[in-house]
Amino acid sequence: MSAAAAVYEDGRARGSVLHYAVLMLLAVVCLLPVVMMVLVSFKTEAQIFDTRWSWLFMPTMDNYRSVIQDGHIDRYLMNSIKVSIAATLITLMLGTMCAYAMARFRFLGREPLGYATLILRTLPPAVLAVPVFVLWSAWGIADTLSGVVLVYVALNLPFTIWLLYGFVDQLPIELEEAAAIDGCGPFQVFWRIVLPLLKPGLAAAAIFTFRLAWNEFILSFILTNRVTRTLPASISNYITDTGVEWGKIMAAGVLIALPPLIFTFVAAKQIITGLTAGAVKG
Repeated sequence: MSAAAAVYEDGRARGSVLHYAVLMLLAVVCLLPVVMMVLVSFKTEAQIFDTRWSWLFMPTMDNYRSVIQDGHIDRYLMNSIKVSIAATLITLMLGTMCAYAMARFRFLGREPLGYATLILRTLPPAVLAVPVFVLWSAWGIADTLSGVVLVYVALNLPFTIWLLYGFVDQLPIELEEAAAIDGCGPFQVFWRIVLPLLKPGLAAAAIFTFRLAWNEFILSFILTNRVTRTLPASISNYITDTGVEWGKIMAAGVLIALPPLIFTFVAAKQIITGLTAGAVKG
């Protein structure tokens, strides 16, 4: 091996080590809040407010028992399931049709509409909280699950459209033309030809939509009451006049985060396939 090749290999090895070191540091920074949440959830109030922080302590399950034995937890769980599933199904239905229309049809204002849709996705939910509450109150759908579903559909629709647009755009249009020649109408072409080919994209969009609807807090807290609250918004019940029950808040946070976390790990391959396939134009 020549000297130049040896220097190149040495530099490449050092670059690889530095690359993984940076990734490890980022992983630690990202996981530290999660680790702290889990640790605090197993502590008593005295241990939480002890000025001498310790990683070694006698864990307790009292916080989890209190959260699970809450008389309203079943209602909040059902509200979250209803809202998340309804928002996911409606978003997929509308997003698929919008993505197909933008990819296949040429109409006036098509590009500005696409950019406007993308810009709407950049707005944080906290900015929309007060205007949405005023509008929903005027329409009479504040403090209802349908109002929460509607706002979650609006938040997730831009991402779903742009994700599925990449899939539709790379589908060979000859397949649709052949189906039309065989006698299929526009709806039959969309239902029998396009939708089956969009399964990876639909799966990825469904996972992201479900996760946002399941985990979102600020809009759910503002747009619901004690009867219609979802699981994330129910955490506010542990902020009382006597203080903040940090142990119960952290325990509830762990329980709420588990379903989407497990779902994401199980469907990780599908998510990666959906995002990469939709991002590369054939």
